[in-house]
Amino acid sequence: MPPKEPPRRRVPNPARSGSGGRPRTPPRPAARPAPRRPRNGSRAPRRIQLGSPRPRLRLVGLGLTLVMLVFVVRLLQVQAVDASAYAAKAEKSRYLSHTIAAERGQITDRSGVALATSDDAYDITADPSMFTPDFSKIRDAPEQAAALLAPILGADTGELAKKLKTPKSRYAVLARRQTPQVWNQIKDLKRVLAEKASKEKSADGAVSVLAGVFQETSSKRVYPNGDLAAGILGYVNAAGRGGGGIESMLDKELAGEDGKVTYAQSGGRRVPTASSRETPAVPGSDIELTIDRDIQWAAQQAIADQVKQSKADRGYVVVQNTRTGEVLAMANAPGFDPNDLAQANSASMGNAALQDAYEPGSTAKVMSMAAVLEEEAATPGTHVVVPNRLHRGDRLFKDDIDHPTWYLTLNGVLAKSSNIGTILATGQLGKTQPEANKVLHSYLDKFGIGQPTGLGYPGETRGILAPPKDWSTSQQYTIPFGQGLSLNAMQAASVYSTIANGGVRIEPTLIRGTNGPDDRFTAAPAPKKTRVVSEKTAKTVATMMESVVADVEGTGTKAQIPGYRIAGKTGTANRVDPKLGVYKGYTASFAGFAPADDPQITVYCAIQNPTSGSYFGGQICGPIYKKVMEFALKTLRVEPTGSKPARLPVSFKPGE
Repeated sequence: MPPKEPPRRRVPNPARSGSGGRPRTPPRPAARPAPRRPRNGSRAPRRIQLGSPRPRLRLVGLGLTLVMLVFVVRLLQVQAVDASAYAAKAEKSRYLSHTIAAERGQITDRSGVALATSDDAYDITADPSMFTPDFSKIRDAPEQAAALLAPILGADTGELAKKLKTPKSRYAVLARRQTPQVWNQIKDLKRVLAEKASKEKSADGAVSVLAGVFQETSSKRVYPNGDLAAGILGYVNAAGRGGGGIESMLDKELAGEDGKVTYAQSGGRRVPTASSRETPAVPGSDIELTIDRDIQWAAQQAIADQVKQSKADRGYVVVQNTRTGEVLAMANAPGFDPNDLAQANSASMGNAALQDAYEPGSTAKVMSMAAVLEEEAATPGTHVVVPNRLHRGDRLFKDDIDHPTWYLTLNGVLAKSSNIGTILATGQLGKTQPEANKVLHSYLDKFGIGQPTGLGYPGETRGILAPPKDWSTSQQYTIPFGQGLSLNAMQAASVYSTIANGGVRIEPTLIRGTNGPDDRFTAAPAPKKTRVVSEKTAKTVATMMESVVADVEGTGTKAQIPGYRIAGKTGTANRVDPKLGVYKGYTASFAGFAPADDPQITVYCAIQNPTSGSYFGGQICGPIYKKVMEFALKTLRVEPTGSKPARLPVSFKPGE
């Protein structure tokens, strides 16, 4: 018989609330009955009880809290602590800043005719980041682009590729001041490549190899008259700054002030709807020169033709207004074309009329004569016996030609350009030769020899005039007739303008004034004036100079101009070879002013080392003087002379 089950125990119900008594303690739960064993005697399977999920949830919650805390801290750092730094980085990446080039001022002649101006041009730029393999999907994009651009820009392929590979850069200038035609070529090439890339677009998303090439509006310096007045004007270098002449001398005034623009970009292109900041450029001032374009042209043609004909090294012509000191022309030959510097000879790119120092020869004798007259050591009629040779110091001196003893007046000494007669005349400036040297030096100094001209021109030479105590034995006798000292062409012209202006030296000027961005004209400061000799002495020297041109015995008869009285002086000096440092060849020159009775214009000409034909100043520079002076007189409408020249005696008879 099966065993009987034990009787079930009755579990009392818990006390109900509100019964008025204390709630009973809940009874212990009855012990679970032991699991029944299977009848066949096998053990019952074990029950699997799941662990509590609370520890895991706590761990996950803690991890999420830490992650969120990191994000919050980083967010605070980015938006609060380092906000300005990140904003600056973002702006740098998004915004590009470019310089707005100021328009360079014009250079004009005295009548407003443009001698140097600026035309529209383009700077060719690039965004190097658009040539990286990541952006362009082309492994050698810089090299391919450089090979395409080099023939158009006339640049080196390697240099262009280097610029296109500039690391961490968004801006590079490939070429400056290119013509609109150059940009049109690049633009057409970009369009063709873009169309080709669009048709052949591969899965890797490659773009046109020139997609990162752009242009910026700029300007190109242009000289409308080619080589006219190039020595005065100078040129503008590749950086857009003056590289010589007036362009360099007044670069700050001409250049103006560049502006700046900052704008948002995407893919190298400007975002039109985004904000931008712009500081406008201030254009440069226009410079008005004292030069007369037509007189400059006449002077340049005359000297260029003679230099070529004489097979000379170079030559210069200076034309000056005697009353104002204004330079009307300053021509050099050979010259250069500032529009095409690649073809220019570097030796011709300066302004030789101001930068060459040379011994003037007999054109310097007017200063010696002015000193003798001013010191009342002699008069134009003073008799001077001129032997064939003169022994002084350690040398025998002679004139340009052999001659018997000449019986000349002081006027004749100048007319026939006698070196010996000049030595004898200046020897009367002091009781001893050292005293005479000091007196002569003081006049040379007042005439401006060995000093800046006052133009302030870059590279101008002061010339050489040693103190009298340093004059060698030969110098104290050669300096009176123009050897042993040196000057430039402008200084030489200024000497004659001083005599023409009644003995008052006016510093030469090249600048009449400036027109600023507000179109207001500002005149240049008045030039400095210095009394060198008295008006009486200046007029006497001028009269003596007329004998050089008008008298049949004078050396400057080829400078005569019908209808005008001409005062002039020839010069033929031994020339120091700049390479060898010894005397070799000659410097031929002629200087003078007109009309002699009412001086208005000075013309000075010099030719260095003529090797074909004559080398005498009166023969090769006298005709140049005549051409240029005649043209200037007509251009400025100077009336012909009404009076006849005074005829001072050139010689005297022995025993008179």
